[in-house]
Amino acid sequence: MSRSLGIPVKLLHEASGHVVTVELKSGELYRGSMVECEDNWNCQLENITYTAKDGKVSQLEHVFIRGSKVRFMVIPDMLKNAPMFKRLDARIKGKGASLGVGRGRAVSMRAKAQAAGRGTAGRGVVPPVRRWRPMVIDGEIRDEGEGGGGGGSGGGGEIRDETAEGVIEYVAQFGDYRRTQRKECYNLVRRMKLLLPLFQETRELDGPIPERGAAWLANLKKVLLMAKKLLKTCNEGSKIYLALESEAVMVRFHAVHERLGQALEGLPDELCLSDEVEEQVELMIMQLRRARKRTDTQDIELAMDIMVVLSKKEDRNADSAIIERLAQKLDLQKSEDLKIETIAVRNLVKDKERGGPSAETTQQIIDLLNKFRQIAGMEATDVLDGPVMPKMLEKCPSLMIPHEFLCPITLEIMTDPVIVASGQWCEKNKFQLPKKETSTGQESSSTKHKEEISSLVDQLSSSHLEVQRNAVMKIRLISKENPENRILVAKGGGIPPLVQLLSYPDSKVQQHAVTALLNLSIDETNKKLITREEAIPAIIEVLQNGSTEARENSAAALFSLSMIDENKVIVGESNGIPPLVDLLQDGTIRGRKDAATALFNLSLNQANKGRAISAGIVPPLLQLLKDRNLGMVDEALSIFLLLASHPDGRQEIGQLSFIEILVEFIREGTPKNKECATSVLLELGSSNSSFLLAALQFGVYEHLVEITRSGTNRAQRKANALLQLISKSEQIP
Repeated sequence: MSRSLGIPVKLLHEASGHVVTVELKSGELYRGSMVECEDNWNCQLENITYTAKDGKVSQLEHVFIRGSKVRFMVIPDMLKNAPMFKRLDARIKGKGASLGVGRGRAVSMRAKAQAAGRGTAGRGVVPPVRRWRPMVIDGEIRDEGEGGGGGGSGGGGEIRDETAEGVIEYVAQFGDYRRTQRKECYNLVRRMKLLLPLFQETRELDGPIPERGAAWLANLKKVLLMAKKLLKTCNEGSKIYLALESEAVMVRFHAVHERLGQALEGLPDELCLSDEVEEQVELMIMQLRRARKRTDTQDIELAMDIMVVLSKKEDRNADSAIIERLAQKLDLQKSEDLKIETIAVRNLVKDKERGGPSAETTQQIIDLLNKFRQIAGMEATDVLDGPVMPKMLEKCPSLMIPHEFLCPITLEIMTDPVIVASGQWCEKNKFQLPKKETSTGQESSSTKHKEEISSLVDQLSSSHLEVQRNAVMKIRLISKENPENRILVAKGGGIPPLVQLLSYPDSKVQQHAVTALLNLSIDETNKKLITREEAIPAIIEVLQNGSTEARENSAAALFSLSMIDENKVIVGESNGIPPLVDLLQDGTIRGRKDAATALFNLSLNQANKGRAISAGIVPPLLQLLKDRNLGMVDEALSIFLLLASHPDGRQEIGQLSFIEILVEFIREGTPKNKECATSVLLELGSSNSSFLLAALQFGVYEHLVEITRSGTNRAQRKANALLQLISKSEQIP
């Protein structure tokens, strides 16, 4: 007699991938996403909000909870619609004993029905089958029939599902995925693993697979191969390309989710799968529907960084900070990683004829890769030149090695030629060898450099103005380009006195101090140290009352510090958004760009969107759209895209002639302008069809059609989605 799991444990497994709340017997609460669970209630959670017994709340990345410590668990309400309950209700109400028949019992019943002699035309006949074999050719599965489609005689038909299980096992062995698609990849692999019991049960069937079941399994395998190709791209593809085209890759994930959901629907009864597997399939279909249209804030943040790097023309330290941060985010800091990325880019360009990137995108990838190479100290060259793999030196058959280069004993080429012709070591022949230089000079130089930095840090607290001004200026300069100096200054205790100098009455000292903190904040560890010294309110004070250059660098410093999510909240609560809006309105071109970059990053926080709107961000953004000579149209539209997701933002935008300006950019803007403007209009129209009606009155329809033909890849997707939204809107004739 087989044992089956109880309903609570089944529900626990169904909650995998959902947000659950776990209370321990000690009174502690953990709320996070369920990664994995076991029958004994052991579970793993990620992205957890932890509430201690004293009520203190903190954030955790990953925890493992032992089942014996669990008091109770709260699961999502939607699981009350799990298929198991429908089957349970049917059994309780007595709707037939055949509901949910086990696999072995179903096979037995079918065999008995055939033995009862109901005839070949009766209901007990097993459907016709064929011998089916998957042929994997160029990433597709082609069915190759063998032996025709006759009855069950002559050996019968069987299904060979090694290919399907092999695909799942293959993707399960992939290592780490690219950061921009890591979450989606892990979710897709987890769902694919859930299908393994299905294929195991079909392999254990005591009979041939019917025609309908074989066709269903063949279609499922095609989708699995499609998923495998996508996962392989995210595992081995160019990191820069996947970051630039993150939205396009997300569309591919949505397509896989949709195809997989469609393939799983209509599970044939002829396969006679167990109740547990059928319930798992039905629940997977529900999860795949929810997985569509999921966005990740980190992707938007990364895209903004890339846009800033590719759009800024002047060579500034802030650009260097963004490039280093991008290199860290994409794991392209080490020379070995950059060499692998170079090979990936070359392979990507070779695939251009098969749907690779456009010439513009390719050039952007190359430019960004060269910037990463420069930061890492590598030569910036045309990455498309040279072989894909480094060539090994080949032995030339005509090369004659002089016998003086060979060891007279081993007859091998000497790597350390300190022997004479007789083979005896020079030391034994009293031959004076040249002395090797020691690294004492380098060590003393490094020690001297550390002492200089320590001395500069001490001078920051000097009582003489000139000494302080000279010291803070030197720290600003040495921390501009050298990452090691940033670490040494921080370790030497330089951050606290720099924060104190932000309140110094001398404008030059104040300007050098805020710029030095900007340079130091490039290092991720220093960001936390600067925040711990409560520097953000002081930087905001400089942003309000400092000199022109000090205000610009204060905005850049707030942008750098706000890369940490907690600092976005601190800046907003410290009233840092209004002075940024003021700089956006009346600052220099450089100041406006710094303010726009910081405001975009801060507006990723929902509360900060409302603060920015209240501070009057919409009029200066609109001015940036009207004055195209400033070259900040894309930055302004990107901020508008974030504000359009806020109710107050939509209301504020609706009070201006904003829709007409959007249509103007969609009609005659640059390809990037059209892409951004279409995205904003789609965001507005998704919440209120009156925006779409206004856009149609300004003649947007024909321009959207044109974008679907000749726009960028992202613009074409947005334009198609907008046209579909227009066709479905009831208020639009």
